[in-house]
Amino acid sequence: MNNIRLIPRLDIKGPNLIKGIRLEGLRVIGDPNEYALRYYEQGADELLFMDIVASLYGRNNLSHIIERAVKSVFIPITVGGGIRSVEDALHLLRSGADKIAINTGAIARPELISEIASRLGAQCMVLSVEAKAIAPGKWEAYTDNGREKTGLDVVEWVKKAVGLGAGEILVTAVDREGTKQGFDCALIRAVADAVPVPVIASGGMGKPEDVIAAVHDGHANAVSMADILHYKRATLADIRRAAASANIKVRSA
Repeated sequence: MNNIRLIPRLDIKGPNLIKGIRLEGLRVIGDPNEYALRYYEQGADELLFMDIVASLYGRNNLSHIIERAVKSVFIPITVGGGIRSVEDALHLLRSGADKIAINTGAIARPELISEIASRLGAQCMVLSVEAKAIAPGKWEAYTDNGREKTGLDVVEWVKKAVGLGAGEILVTAVDREGTKQGFDCALIRAVADAVPVPVIASGGMGKPEDVIAAVHDGHANAVSMADILHYKRATLADIRRAAASANIKVRSA
């Protein structure tokens, strides 16, 4: 097994790092670049920056934040929110991003996945999925930061997206996000077992040991976390120790 990647998630609104519960009730946390540097120094494998209001305005406003981040952070950065074209993706890559995460734009026009994958490489094309449970073992994909229904079955959608060229899947369980209740391992496992590309578990991490369930029960290749780090309830070192205690391979800091 390859190392499990630990990926701090930074949700951005305007110039601020924010955090909510189930993607709502957003609270300002601070300067995203200060937190990005902290997590880099703690040994994060990658960073995930999400402009959570970008889809409302049809544009991603993170280029200046990314340009600042890459001056002091030297790990891969994924950027998402409001990306509707190859040109949008290129703009963020020129700002310093390594990968692009797309949700709303991909659902509106699935061929965008193929366009980005063929132009920039599948490894750059991350499909972001905001999932809500609609029945036991079934989840619907949502857009616009978990507000808009799509009618798409999550598992069928990720299969299609990988067929179109998506090289990685970021799965956020909206019902768990910010609740500290742990990952929706059934959701993560359903996605991970359906596609041959890496899957990042997101939404719900409440304690370091939750990484164990995400990997062993959810079959995740990477784990994204926010609240647990932002509020200093644990460090990345704590999470690495929990993973190692369950024989999960992680990179040494």
